[in-house]
Amino acid sequence: MTSAHNLTDLVHLSRTLGEPWRRFAILAEGNTSQRVAEDQLAVKATGRSLRHASPSDFVVVSLRRLSQIVDDSEAGDPDVARYFDEVETEQGMRPSVEALLHVVCVLDAGATTVAHTHPESVNALLCSDRADVLAGPPIFPDQVVVIGRRALLVPYTDPGVVLARVVRARLTDHAPQWGMPRAIYLQNHGLFALGSSAIHVLQLTEMADKVSRVLAATLSVGNVVPMTEESAERIDTRDDEQIRRTALARATLQQPGND
Repeated sequence: MTSAHNLTDLVHLSRTLGEPWRRFAILAEGNTSQRVAEDQLAVKATGRSLRHASPSDFVVVSLRRLSQIVDDSEAGDPDVARYFDEVETEQGMRPSVEALLHVVCVLDAGATTVAHTHPESVNALLCSDRADVLAGPPIFPDQVVVIGRRALLVPYTDPGVVLARVVRARLTDHAPQWGMPRAIYLQNHGLFALGSSAIHVLQLTEMADKVSRVLAATLSVGNVVPMTEESAERIDTRDDEQIRRTALARATLQQPGND
C-alpha cells in the first residue's frame, strides 16, 4: 500500500503541477508516478486531482505485471481491466489508464519520477499542424540544458495499452541517436516529463511550457530558426553546462502553499 512508502515529494510535485496559475492541468487531468521499489510504482488513481493530491490519492502497481501486458500483443483492454480490478479490490482505488505508459517511461527510459500534464501552451502546438517543431532541433541553450537535444513526438494514439506499446517502440528507435528523451509529446493529448526526481520533473515541465510559448510566439511573426546541430551539441556537452544540470537536479522542491 502507498502508506508504506514516502510519497512526500510526489505529492508536492502533483500539487505544484496542479496549481491553477500554471495552466498545466485542471479537474482530474494529468497523473504522476514514482518508483518506490524494484517492482513497485506509485501512480495517481483515476479521477483524483493533482491540485489537491494527498498520499491517499495514489495506488501501487506492479511494474512487471503491466510491462508484461504491454509486451503481449494478444493482450488488450480486458487484461488491463482485470489487473486494475485486482488493484482496486486491494487498495480501494483504480490506477489511471496512463499507468501503463508510466511503466514504460520507468522501465525503458530509466525515469524514477514521471509526470503527465496537459499544459495549454504545449497543447496549442500539439493540436496544430506545427506539432513537429516540438521535436525538432532546439531553439535556445536552456532548452538543451534541461530537455536535451531532442524530445520525442508521438502521433495521437488511443491512451492505455496501445499507446504504451507505440511509445515503447519509438523509444527503441529514438535512443541510438539521441539517447532516451526527457520529454515525450503526445499529439492532440499532452506531455510526459521523465525525470530522476520530483524537482527534475517540474523543471522539465516548466521548460516544455516555456519552449512551447516561445515557439508559438515565433510562429506568429515568422519561421522558426533553430540552433544548428553543432551549436546544440556544444551546449549539451560543455563542462559548465553539465555543472549547471547537476546543480538544478540538486534543487529542492518547495511545498506549494495552501489555497
